[in-house]
Amino acid sequence: MSHDTKTKLVYMANQIATFFKTQPESEAAQGVATHINKFWEPRMRRQLFEILEKQDNGLDALVLQAVPLIRKPEPAEQPLR
Repeated sequence: MSHDTKTKLVYMANQIATFFKTQPESEAAQGVATHINKFWEPRMRRQLFEILEKQDNGLDALVLQAVPLIRKPEPAEQPLR
């Protein structure tokens, strides 16, 4: 994954978190997860989980709270050789 793609995904996830910070605290993490599960394709969610493996990933604390609620996609299928 290119640095540019990582930067864009972190930015998008943090924008979603910023929106849901206006919601009641008890609903905010679920809102972030629901949005990502509904609108992000599996490839994007897979890349998000790759980003999460890095300690200093730049993700907002609310995104990190939502992670257990985000569906982790199956590994990408490798092309036949």
